[in-house]
Amino acid sequence: MRKKKIITIVGARPQIIKASAISRAVDLFFADQIDEVIVHTGQHYDQNMSQIFFEELGIPNPSHNINVGSGRHGKQTAKMIDGIEQILLEEKPDAVLLYGDTNSTIAGAIAAAKIHIPVIHIEAGLRSFNKKMPEEINRISCDHMSSLLFSPTLQGIENLKKEGFNTNIDGKATMDTPHIYHCGDVMLDNSMHFAKQATNDEKLLEKLNLNPQHYILCTIHRDNNTDISAHLKNILLALIDCQKETKMKIVLPLHPRTKGKIEQLEDQDLVHEIVNNPNILILPPAGFKDIITLEKNSRLIITDSGGLQKEAYFFKKPCVILREQTEWVEIVNNGNAILTGADYDKIKKALHTLLNKTDFTYPELFGDGLAGKFICSKILSDL
Repeated sequence: MRKKKIITIVGARPQIIKASAISRAVDLFFADQIDEVIVHTGQHYDQNMSQIFFEELGIPNPSHNINVGSGRHGKQTAKMIDGIEQILLEEKPDAVLLYGDTNSTIAGAIAAAKIHIPVIHIEAGLRSFNKKMPEEINRISCDHMSSLLFSPTLQGIENLKKEGFNTNIDGKATMDTPHIYHCGDVMLDNSMHFAKQATNDEKLLEKLNLNPQHYILCTIHRDNNTDISAHLKNILLALIDCQKETKMKIVLPLHPRTKGKIEQLEDQDLVHEIVNNPNILILPPAGFKDIITLEKNSRLIITDSGGLQKEAYFFKKPCVILREQTEWVEIVNNGNAILTGADYDKIKKALHTLLNKTDFTYPELFGDGLAGKFICSKILSDL
């Protein structure tokens, strides 16, 4: 029986991490049935932010790299569509597999759909209901070009049904007759897998002089928080006050771009206080295994990252979300996280609420950790 050739397209660091769950499932359970070819668009490419993840997570190195680099949405997406289409015409895959909601996602969907190659969308159905977010446009558009849609949550399935998707379609999946599934979250697969493998917890915490459950992990990267000086200043002021009040260290891994935005703030006294504060540890971007170690040993997580919101839930950590909306509404509705945006007062209030809350619950919102295997089985049966 001929193997199904699947082109997996990644372009940003979170997609590389997500892709490891599928690559691992292919290798463990479907190596004689699925041939996976990795394409890296180069949307967020540099050695520290990308290559280390392929090596650390055991993902096959990309067979193709488009090296698109950063740029305006239109220019970047157009270059990716052109590059992906050329690769698809050369490789002639049975399907294209896409993750999430980046420009790489929408580019892959357009390139594949236009030449009638089935699109598989992982993280389908997620909605923030804010179309000012480029990600919302990307994820909605990709869903409506897909033949197989895999939602990590039941809410995602409900969102798709409201947009006209049918959950009771038989036969083969096509763009006109797409199949949708609640599969659980591939990031839960990864978190469970790598948490078991993490053996450097004590070494990393010792190196950073951290006590388990007595520090706060914070990440900031979204343009709305980094590129608007007032927003970035509010967040930093809240972090400084939080550290003083709780006496807990704050661990702050920063992309060089975010670090540069902090250093360029007009309020240089604030910059000095952040950069030289011995209890606020500014670190370079961390590898996935180190991030898992920092997450599972923290007391609380503050982030504007979609991935870290979920991982906070996986590791049963309360989470302050530095956004006005989230596609992971379940963790907010369940009381595990609070949306604050970049509002100083809301951040402070959320921190106080979550640090004093004792009645957290963690229902199985994101599946059983076997999403990758389920997705691969449906690719084989439905396409």
